[in-house]
Amino acid sequence: MRLRNVRAGDVEAYVRMRCDPVMMAELGGPLPRERVERRLRTDLALVAADTAWIRMIVPDGAEDDEAAGVVTLWSDEEDGETVSEIGWMVLPEHQGRGLAKAAVRRVLDAAAEDGRWGEVHASPGTTNGPSNGICRALGFRLLGERDLDFSDRVLRTNHWVVVPGEHLGSGTE
Repeated sequence: MRLRNVRAGDVEAYVRMRCDPVMMAELGGPLPRERVERRLRTDLALVAADTAWIRMIVPDGAEDDEAAGVVTLWSDEEDGETVSEIGWMVLPEHQGRGLAKAAVRRVLDAAAEDGRWGEVHASPGTTNGPSNGICRALGFRLLGERDLDFSDRVLRTNHWVVVPGEHLGSGTE
């Protein structure tokens, strides 16, 4: 598995991830294509400015344009403070292979080397067993449940936090 920056040609992968009812079940349902295309343009600008890391997950043996999913690290304002957050999605045909866990691990390793991100928060839905399992396996600490605004929707999530460089899991389990 390798990671590469998101690029304009990833529009169909973005649409597959964010417009699909199954993929978006834990995130309040599918988004309209136009909104997803705008999100890609915003993400490209964030990557160009190096204010977010948006890495497409490319499975071993796949062509560079064959994205299996995405892992994103960004900063946001929360209660008047800047916090770093991480999130990920993997297309159904690539799930269950450990790609998300390996990708999250690699981004956390890079964040530890980079040093600017501080604690990293993750907020998978309370019923999202696989994503909560990734947090647990990679050494995130569960702070509790919370309501989170996502794309104009309020989601019930688990609030996890980890200090990059102090996470424990191998990412290959």
